[in-house]
Amino acid sequence: MNKKIFLASPHMGGLEMQYVQDAFDTNWIAPLGKNVNQFERELADYVGVSDAAALSAGTAAIHMALKAVGCGKDDMVFCSSLTFSASANPILYENAIPVFIDSERDSWNMDPEALEMAFQKYPRPKAVIIVDLYGQPAQWDRLCDICSRYHVPIIEDAAEALGAEYKNRKCGIFGKYGVFSFNGNKIITTSGGGMLVSDDCERIQKVRFWSTQAREPERYYQHEEIGYNYRMSNVVAGIGRGQLQVLEERVTKKTEIYNTYRDAFSNIDEIEMMPVCGECKPNFWLSCITVKKKSKVKPLDIILALEKENIESRPIWKPMHLQPVFKEYDFFTTMERGSVSEDIFNRGLCLPSDTKMTAEEQERVIQIVKGAVLKCTVSI
Repeated sequence: MNKKIFLASPHMGGLEMQYVQDAFDTNWIAPLGKNVNQFERELADYVGVSDAAALSAGTAAIHMALKAVGCGKDDMVFCSSLTFSASANPILYENAIPVFIDSERDSWNMDPEALEMAFQKYPRPKAVIIVDLYGQPAQWDRLCDICSRYHVPIIEDAAEALGAEYKNRKCGIFGKYGVFSFNGNKIITTSGGGMLVSDDCERIQKVRFWSTQAREPERYYQHEEIGYNYRMSNVVAGIGRGQLQVLEERVTKKTEIYNTYRDAFSNIDEIEMMPVCGECKPNFWLSCITVKKKSKVKPLDIILALEKENIESRPIWKPMHLQPVFKEYDFFTTMERGSVSEDIFNRGLCLPSDTKMTAEEQERVIQIVKGAVLKCTVSI
């Protein structure tokens, strides 16, 4: 069997062990310590915010952001529909009500016009969770303007977009709070972990308090609020510090992977690359394609052809408004029938975007994709 080509997998840079070793040498094998403090400071400086809280997952960061804006029972929270479920699940943790917003085609992110429609029906949501899908920045000028007019805070889910930029500003800083994920398949990883960033240092400190079981500063264990075991370990924070030093290299490699696919498929009528918006610099976490509506080839044809050769790919996220668990909640789209996010889901897939993938391995992927397209078009 051919060597497996992953969709996206951990890629160590070689600097991680010195920070991990420091945690062992100092016996700080705990959810506190120098690595945690420094990782928070270094990441905050990188994206350009005042403070950051290192947490156990990006999901935990979204949850804490919702608590920080005061979200509670029966509050409404608007959320991008085309995303991973972790963007929306924390809304239910707080017994709030999700309202899902469709995508626009230029970035695949939240549609400002659909967002405006949602505000017209529900003018006082507690927050708006906006995703930078697959490392592509959303249309931040328009989205921020709308939310500002309604005086509603934005939680930017930049879990997939660390290192991406919109108009020369890093993703993660366009809302009241920004969220990053360091899951094993992200552009940098701590094996598992996340970060909440903000210019509101007081609320970030409150998040640290909630995330360490909300223990009051007493000699005994006093708890006046419900807390959570959400703090990042000093060991994995050491991995994160080493990973952060190679982030720009990873962005460069991901960009090369996307550009190689784009060039290779430029003369294939059936395939379109995920669009790149003007004034955006994605991190190209995953290189995505769609097959044209009238094409005979379907995403599953390509996925199965790659799978047969031990190559990992996967469908685009199934939109939240189509998920059984969220079927009772409202959804806004500008389309009279269907939705943009559903169409992208039906026609799209994510291609291998692993930064350890060689040029020869990527060429294998390209030839298999082309072969799958040719097979379907010739056999009809």
